[in-house]
Amino acid sequence: MKIPTVQDIAGLPIERLPTSVRVVPVTKPFDITVRPPGSKSITNRALLLAALSHGQSVLTGALVDAEDAQVMIAALRTLGAQIDITPEVDRQGESSGNAKVRVQGVGGRWKINPGQQITLNLQNAGTATRFLTAAAILQPKESGGIIIDGNARMRQRPIGELVDALRSVGVEVEHLFEEGFPPLLIKPFDVDLVSGLKFRFGESQSGQFVSAVLLLGPFVPGGVRVQMVDAPITSPAYVRLTMGLLRDCHIEPKFDARRSREDALRFDTAKNNEIFVQASPVWRTKPRYVFSDYLVEADASSACHICASAVVVPKSRCTVVGRYPTVYGARRERVVIEQQPDSWFLLSLDELGKYEYQVEDVTRWTIADVDQPRAMQENFSLFPDAAMTAAVIACFASGPSTLTGLRTLRVKETDRIQALVNELAKVGVKVEPFTYVDKGGQADEGIRITPPMGGIDCSHNVPMVEFDTYDDHRMAMSLALIGLRRPNVVIRDPACVRKTYPTFWRDLAKVYGG
Repeated sequence: MKIPTVQDIAGLPIERLPTSVRVVPVTKPFDITVRPPGSKSITNRALLLAALSHGQSVLTGALVDAEDAQVMIAALRTLGAQIDITPEVDRQGESSGNAKVRVQGVGGRWKINPGQQITLNLQNAGTATRFLTAAAILQPKESGGIIIDGNARMRQRPIGELVDALRSVGVEVEHLFEEGFPPLLIKPFDVDLVSGLKFRFGESQSGQFVSAVLLLGPFVPGGVRVQMVDAPITSPAYVRLTMGLLRDCHIEPKFDARRSREDALRFDTAKNNEIFVQASPVWRTKPRYVFSDYLVEADASSACHICASAVVVPKSRCTVVGRYPTVYGARRERVVIEQQPDSWFLLSLDELGKYEYQVEDVTRWTIADVDQPRAMQENFSLFPDAAMTAAVIACFASGPSTLTGLRTLRVKETDRIQALVNELAKVGVKVEPFTYVDKGGQADEGIRITPPMGGIDCSHNVPMVEFDTYDDHRMAMSLALIGLRRPNVVIRDPACVRKTYPTFWRDLAKVYGG
């Protein structure tokens, strides 16, 4: 049976995508402009804050077609928030995957009947699982508890560190199957009796654990204090993103951060670093909207995949358009998307070719005129999700590349390090994982990527390669880029992109023109 191409499926809704798609090589340089969907990371944080707030909040450009956001929305509705969604369309009348979302909040405490036990099946949505595990302590003291569960993969993803943190402040949490993993039962906790909560984290497996408890700050009497003991924060850039959302709620976190090219988006790596989040007196005494009309930024992670297409296909040009806060670098020569960590990877692409930016009512950034990407030596601890895209770019580089700061990739939607080893070997690329100790004395992981001698075979009669995607959206989007150069590439389960970028195949099809 003939396998449909990217062009064939470009106009199909996500639920009608076939089991496999063939990526056809691009025969000439292209010049495309793409507007990515809203940020998943910001959407889910904003939805949670809006659902817990007093009054109505309005989010514009929220990514609601993505699986992770749909899981979060369903859970928040179950917990009592009223959520109304108005889909947005582009100029051609096609769905953008975004929507205007009106959220009527619950006023700081979930609406659960006395004795009622709620079960939230959060599938493989890591953000929703971690955030709602912490937010479950805001249930009424008369409720029957909240069960946090997910699919088979989620039951393999560790959450014990967050559970230990909750237990340390008196919350009763029961592991229903295996200790340290979902499903969990969070029992009622009378949060109104506390005068502040203090959490301590050591070498955290995920910055989302820290973000999860910080998001409780506005709704806990006396606020929330987080202390990092003997280790810096994991994925500090995403914790900073959480801080940005809190500031947008007029809640100013107190923390110590440094801002430079190397340490940007990092918190102070000194031991005993402490962060404090508390609602302002006005916020506590006078119910108010969290977001009167909040614009969700376009997703920088999604932009990485599309921009990389112009790196993989020589002499091509890709412009990504979105609305972002404008922040200038030290020499005021670059635009930085401050809240989203993956924007730093986009900036690093300017070392490979011609980089441009423009700021008017929107932000545009362009990568163009790349002949062949150079081998890279890059630390991805600030933006680990971009490492998948970088690994594929490295397949076409002029020599071996080394990517470090990757230890969190082991516990994502799949073990992404092992998945890269498995899949890139199919086109002759050698991926060698290694462990090391970083400058802060913490154990970490990296990979060395060595393209085959003479480069990947891109002759027209090369054998067909079918890439497995492991139900991982970033595996699918990254591996698809190989097919823009190498013939006979097939991506299995293309619909897995629904997790964060449901319009990915439609946007990728633009490289073929027409």
